[in-house]
Amino acid sequence: MSEKPEKRLTRKQKRMRRLWLNIRPMVVMIISLVVVFFLARTTVNYVLAKYIEPVDKNDATPIEVTIPASSSASSIARILYGACGYDKDGLISSTAAFKVYVDFVGKANSLKAGTYVLSKNMSIKQIVEELCEGNPAKATVKFTIPEGYTIQNIAKVLMEKGLIQNEDQLYVAARTGEAFANFAFIADAGATTNAMSRSYLLEGYLFPDTYEVYADASVETILIKMLNRFNEVYSEEHVTRAQQLGLTMDQVVTLASLIEREAAAPGDFSKVSAVFHNRLKQDMPLQSCASLSYALGVTKYVFNATEQATESLYNTYKFNGLPVGPVCNPGKAAIEAALYPNEQFLTDGYLYFCNQNPQVTSELVFAKTYEEHQQNVELYQQYWS
Repeated sequence: MSEKPEKRLTRKQKRMRRLWLNIRPMVVMIISLVVVFFLARTTVNYVLAKYIEPVDKNDATPIEVTIPASSSASSIARILYGACGYDKDGLISSTAAFKVYVDFVGKANSLKAGTYVLSKNMSIKQIVEELCEGNPAKATVKFTIPEGYTIQNIAKVLMEKGLIQNEDQLYVAARTGEAFANFAFIADAGATTNAMSRSYLLEGYLFPDTYEVYADASVETILIKMLNRFNEVYSEEHVTRAQQLGLTMDQVVTLASLIEREAAAPGDFSKVSAVFHNRLKQDMPLQSCASLSYALGVTKYVFNATEQATESLYNTYKFNGLPVGPVCNPGKAAIEAALYPNEQFLTDGYLYFCNQNPQVTSELVFAKTYEEHQQNVELYQQYWS
């Protein structure tokens, strides 16, 4: 059997083949470079995000660190890493990354001893710049927000501490909460029905506590710190319990704000909660003085018929259910009372409460029926003016 004759290439095919043989190494090299480039970029982005960028871009808590004289870059890295204790995230996420960075930028021998005030929202680049400049520790300011304070109360505290120039700085930032929509609970609050009718979207979520911030901290930085604290306190256990009760987080916080303002004695928190839960279950108006006080911008124990008819979605005398939003910023005890009402008061069907003599006791007196409640009112109302 004869062999199949070899197919001859045309001149054009020969030229194309020679051309391909000539450019193939270059094409392979270009493809390889593109692959390497994308791999390198992905790696760089990963390293930046994990090791170079801030440990927590939302945490501006001042952290004081002292760098002793003659400290090496490795020693400084260990100090920064353990600045918050070795069981918590420090100012940097990797000592090795810090050492590599200062070596790469040629600053390993330029880091200066001293006491610095740094924070977790600073990148390694910013921290290194601070340490190289040898800046003295920045002044900080402490302030305390008690449970039950409103946005307006908080504004006065910040004014007194010199952290804001005027109260409107806080009001504008807190009203719509647009700058804080990255917090899921603020975004959820903003998506509720009639959210635009709220006085301040952030009301209820600025957690009462003692804070320390830089003296030149922005309003946004201060508010983020307070929102972060709320996020820490409102735990997964609270989320689960709210779901069991058929309540959203916003409803829990709103109910807690009423409890915070109505009850002063710790033992009354869960009892007031039970009264409100019982009323909600029976579709009764809550008739909370705290909600009407917020709507009118006053604080008192007795409201006349005209005041009780106020056209405000905060007015629980006129509208059934919870008010349109929180009426203050409740503490942890009030939040937990909203989630865990007094079981005995729930079972016994308590529906009313009123103050006794506020000059003598902060405890409330409770009643199951309207007749009992009226007797209590007649007995104590002389002390409410």
